[in-house]
Amino acid sequence: MRAPALKTAEPSARSALRHALQALWAIVARELFKFARQYGRLVSALVRPLLWLAVFAAGFRNVFGVAIVPPYETYITYDEYIAPGLIGMVMLFNGMQSSLAMVYDREMGMMRLLLTAPLPRAWILFAKLAATAVLSLLQAVAFVAIAALLGTALPLWGTHTPQVLAAAVGGALMLGALGLLLSVYVRQLENFAGAMNFVIFPMYFISTALYPLWKLEEAGARWVFFAAQGNPFTYAVEWLRFALYGQDPGWAPWIVCGTALACFTLACWGYDPQRGFGQLTKRG
Repeated sequence: MRAPALKTAEPSARSALRHALQALWAIVARELFKFARQYGRLVSALVRPLLWLAVFAAGFRNVFGVAIVPPYETYITYDEYIAPGLIGMVMLFNGMQSSLAMVYDREMGMMRLLLTAPLPRAWILFAKLAATAVLSLLQAVAFVAIAALLGTALPLWGTHTPQVLAAAVGGALMLGALGLLLSVYVRQLENFAGAMNFVIFPMYFISTALYPLWKLEEAGARWVFFAAQGNPFTYAVEWLRFALYGQDPGWAPWIVCGTALACFTLACWGYDPQRGFGQLTKRG
């Protein structure tokens, strides 16, 4: 009597898995197709870090040099130092851009329908996160290619290439999960710009994207030094920086992956209609 039940359960499980994978691909493909039609979005994503690289870093190329400290084995120019931080900037801004798109879709777009689909809500949010990470990686690749044309070539290829890919994927997922979490607490599009000013700029400037931690401590900026140590963006940049030179990043991968998991878990909790999202959507 049990054999028929098992035979019925197996196709049902395969059907559910196929349905979940189709939903994942549909959401990722939708974001990719939408991004492909928005040429201005790619340009705006690349203009900001390229201006830093071509103007700011070039101006300080011969003024600031980075001493021989890990992961570097020789003196490097300033533009080489900030390049990983600018890659992080690309992924950070795309994560926040996806948060804005999520708020819009939740209010009047397709996400209102997706959140009622017969799939676990966490899976739908994971698909959205995967789409954000893919877009972040594509924009990072475009930035690296243009930076190489400007004369800032990064050591991407070698036995350490898998480390570089892991660091890039980890950083993209963490920043995408942070944007997903932020979309829970931004109720209206009008409030989004203000929220970004309290997330993007502190995360970027209070980190090692522009200057090493030992420089901060040496300059006596103790509060910035300690704040940068508690900033998860610092560890995303450091993981990528150490991976580019095949060095051990220490605790950075654990902190980045842990932050990504924590942000995603809180976002799933926030989008639960019985807890966070249901309460947030109440007006008046």
